[in-house]
Amino acid sequence: MTTDDILLEAEDTMEKAVGYMSHEFDSVRTGKASPALVENIDVEAYGANMKLKQLALITTPEPRLLVIQPFDAATVKDIEKAIKESKIGINPAVDGKIIRLPIPELSEERRKDLVKSIKQMAEEARVRVRGHRRDAIDAAKKLQKSGEITEDALRDTEAEVQKFTDKFVKQIEDSAARKEAEIMKV
Repeated sequence: MTTDDILLEAEDTMEKAVGYMSHEFDSVRTGKASPALVENIDVEAYGANMKLKQLALITTPEPRLLVIQPFDAATVKDIEKAIKESKIGINPAVDGKIIRLPIPELSEERRKDLVKSIKQMAEEARVRVRGHRRDAIDAAKKLQKSGEITEDALRDTEAEVQKFTDKFVKQIEDSAARKEAEIMKV
């Protein structure tokens, strides 16, 4: 392993941590309908756990309405049950072979709770990024101890890893701020 490998791996893993956080943010309800709110709900169907997006088409015909059209009408009850048991706080309305999810307005208290969860998700992402930084620096130190790189190269690698860390932490903070503003907008 070379310092270039260490830097590439550090940047890649940090980027994945930010991507995961962004995906988590998509599942937080902001008051407008988004398929991301429900697509990853686990549904027990056909004797196995499956994601809702594997069982149905999820559309947003109106800004405050999600429509779920199961590929197989036999799974409607399973999907309804999974949505009721999930933590999204939306009651499904079954209409024959489709399920409608009206998205209610968010109360001020609920908005504040969602902001807290956004801050927690952002902090978890920052911790992951810093963990990847530590791993990269440890790998570079091992190379230096084994004599594969010089002390100057170690210092340069550490500086480069820190640049990646700063860049991705800034992305996390910017994403969190945007999501908070979106949630608090009435």
